[in-house]
Formats: sequence, structure tokens, C-alpha cells
Amino acid sequence: MPRLIAFPILIAAIALAAWWAPARWTLLLWVPLLLVAIYDAVQRHHSLRRNFPLIARIRWMFEELRPFLYSYVVEGPLDGRPFARTERDIIYARAKGELDSHPFGTELDVYSDEYEWMSHSIAPKTGVDRSQRVRVGTGQCTKPYDVALLNISAMSFGSLGANAIEALNLGARMGHFYHDTGEGGYSPYHRKHGGDIVWELGSGYFGCRDEGGQFDPERFRDRAQNEQIKMIEIKLSQGAKPGHGGVLPGAKVSAEIAATRDVPEGRDCVSPAAHSAFSTPIQMLEWAAKLRDLSGGKPVGIKLCVGQPHEVYAVMKAMIETGIRLDYIVVDGAEGGTGAAPVEFSNSIGMPLREGLIFVRNALVGCGLKEEVRLAASGKVHSGAGLAVNCALGADWSNAARAFMFTLGCVQSLKCHTDKCPTGVATQDPGRQRGLVVEDKAERVRRFQAATVSALWDISSAMGLDSPWQIQPHHLHERLNSARSDSIDRIYKFYDRGVLLEDPDSVAGARYWAMARANSFRAAV
Repeated sequence: MPRLIAFPILIAAIALAAWWAPARWTLLLWVPLLLVAIYDAVQRHHSLRRNFPLIARIRWMFEELRPFLYSYVVEGPLDGRPFARTERDIIYARAKGELDSHPFGTELDVYSDEYEWMSHSIAPKTGVDRSQRVRVGTGQCTKPYDVALLNISAMSFGSLGANAIEALNLGARMGHFYHDTGEGGYSPYHRKHGGDIVWELGSGYFGCRDEGGQFDPERFRDRAQNEQIKMIEIKLSQGAKPGHGGVLPGAKVSAEIAATRDVPEGRDCVSPAAHSAFSTPIQMLEWAAKLRDLSGGKPVGIKLCVGQPHEVYAVMKAMIETGIRLDYIVVDGAEGGTGAAPVEFSNSIGMPLREGLIFVRNALVGCGLKEEVRLAASGKVHSGAGLAVNCALGADWSNAARAFMFTLGCVQSLKCHTDKCPTGVATQDPGRQRGLVVEDKAERVRRFQAATVSALWDISSAMGLDSPWQIQPHHLHERLNSARSDSIDRIYKFYDRGVLLEDPDSVAGARYWAMARANSFRAAV
């Protein structure tokens, strides 16, 4: 209907309703609607509202409600992204201590590429020691740390609220696994309950920087030697936005965040895209060795989303050339995570976890370093089956972020970056955080981690193995199409020990190995 006809009819309808209203107090409702309609008709910013006054606003209302209506009314068990309903359901059930089994068989199409499986044994293992952990720390580390099979991945105070950080750390303490601080620093809420901490250092050096934003070794030493901090993690990139820096607007830099990050209150807090403490692979290793000394001998590792393959090989060559070892490497998948990111980066930049994990595993094995340098996987893991897949691809342990957010009550409303998280997880709003009760959610964090790790042990025992670390690529099978499948080691290349040192031209990544230099992240030409 043309606007010239629609608008007078709308005004007449509102006026008539107001006139015939049984009670004059209803004018308090109709008069504001009339004023809104008039405003919509004369404003110049929105075409729909100008052409269809008042009525067009219904569209915005449904756009606000759309994620919730889809989740609660339309969405099927296998629908929903980034996490499907069935994936969220198993997390919620385990966090609450409820029944997590599923009746009537799998809902997956076992002849499609969504199905993959682990090979079980006719003679399952029984009576295995399920208390085993991963010892992290090379011979250059004097305070090695025993890591659990599943831990809390990097989520900063500032991205998450104080209650969420407290609940995660208390749950980590109760369950004896670690809690990664994220690059936002080691806050009072990480310290309060005493759970094991991995302190992540990003390019902003939050919590150990001088007034110019450069790394401050004295401040680092004073905090890193705290007994609660078990390992140090150098963040090179993250899956959500690899190669991209970030800015926390000054309006969000509260007194607490400023004190945690060593930045001025109320001013923009910048996290650069690149580190200033080093610019080459050798410099990075020298800095890592310095961090290890300053921390009192604690393990130091790196976290990265794999991008240009020759850069990973450059780090390997630097370790061989200098003799300096990283204690561990965490591979973050491009599946993203809790950090809000430009759509181009989250959708189109970075290597997914599976390919990235295999590549770094091959680099370590091919250089004969896998026995010394531990390897971890971070990226959308939420179940024992996901942990088992990571183990098959070379991971010694896994980290999860969003899965633990679900244990805190996250409903995947995708409001993390707006400060309007409805469940009080990813917000600094005290009113919204009030809904998150620390003690209750901490117990859910503990239960989910324990149940998921137990499921991993169930899987490895069913495979006839003594531990999850014995799961190999040939145990994992994947569909190529509806008629063919094969084990993962016949789909992807898995390098033999030392092949990059002895016969690099024989491997698929030979050209990247030739491009790699220990003294530069730039490719040799």
C-alpha cells in the first residue's frame, strides 16, 4: 500500500481506537503510539519506517527475538551453530549431573561425511589407572606441571564478567585442572579461589607492561612467581581473529580492568597485532627462555592458529639451531572461540583445528622434538569423542572455552560482544552478572570436566588401550563419500620421526621447509 494512503489510515485507526476506548486512561497508550507514528513518517534515516510508520517497527522486534525463537521453537536436534542442540544438551546434562545417554540410536547419517568413528576392540581394557596426567616441562624447566586431559581455554576478564571468572577458577580448583587467563591479565577473580592458572601473555603484555606498553620484566617476575601460576603461554594468534589486534574502548576500561591490565582507566586499551618483545623465531625462543627464568623455572609455551606453514617450520629450525626448547605448543583452530572478531577473519582466515594440529604434530615429529615439546589442541571440543579425535591427531591434552561457558549457563544468544549477555557470563553489567551464582556454577564446571574426561577414558578402554595417549591416527576413521571410508592416516599425511632433518624433500611440506629460516618469520625467496 502506498505510503500516502497507509499513513492517513493508520492515524485514523489510532484516533478512532482512542476515541472509542472504554476508559479514558487508555489515551496514555494511544497518544504515544500516535506520536511515534508521526515521528516515523517524517524521519529521514529508515525507509521502511518512513513508508510504513509504526508498523515497520515490528520487524525490528522480531529481529531481536529471532535467535531465541529459532533456538526454542524451530531448531532441530542437529541444527544450530556454532553448537548444535545435541552438543549443547550433552554439556548441560553433564554439568547438572543429569542422565547424558541417548535413546534409540544415533541421529547422525552414518553414510554421510558428518559421521566418523573410533575403532573399538573385541578385548576392551579394564582396571586402567585413570588418574594419569601429562607432564609438561623439558629439561630446561625446573618446575614441570602435570596437566589434565581437559582444561579451560583462554577467556579474559573483561570479555567475561567477574562472577564467570570466579566460577571457572573455583571449578578448576575443585576438579584439579587448569584455567587459562586469556590475554586480559591475571585478575583478582582468577586469584580468589586458588585454582591452577596458565598466564597468557599477548602482544599487549597486560599485567606486566610499562607505561609505554612494552614488556616489563620486573612486573612479570613479581607476578609469575606466584605459586598459583603453573605455566606461561605466549599468545601468537587466536582462532577467532588470527593476525588481528584488538581495542577495548575506554568506556569499558573500568578501575578493575585498568588495575589488572596495567593500563590507564577510561582510555582505549590497545592489543597490537604483533609482539614488540621479539620479531624473529630465534628472538622469540630467547624471550621464552627469559620468561622461564623470571618465573622461577615454570613451563613456557606458545599458542597459535596456524597460518603460513613455513613460520611453524621456522620455529622448529630455531629450536634446533639454538638448543632452546619451548615446553609446549597449543594449536588453536580457526573455528573461532569466545572473542568477537571481524566476520572476514572468523570466516576466512586461519587453518581449522584438524589440519593445524596435524601440521604442528608433523613439524614436531619430523624434527624429532615431539618427545620433548608437548602439544595441545584448542577448538570447539565438547565431548569425550572430541578429546579422543584430538589425541589421535597428536594432542597430549585439549582445552575448551565455549563448552565451559555453557556450563555457566550460556544459551548461545550470540550477544557476547554487546555487553548484554542474558545469562551474565560475557558481560560487565552487575545486574546481569547477579544471575550467575559462583558456587552453583563452579560445581557444574567441575562435573562437566570430570564426566567428559571419564568418557574419554571409557573410549580408550573400549579400544583396548591403556590410556588415551595410545590412540593413533589409524584408530580414527572418516567417510570420503557414502560408499567409501578410510582411516585418517590414509587420508592425511603423518610424518615419520626425523624425516624433516633426514629427507625433507620426501614430504608434502618440502617447499615450506625450504622457505623456513630460523632468523626470520619471512619466507626465504
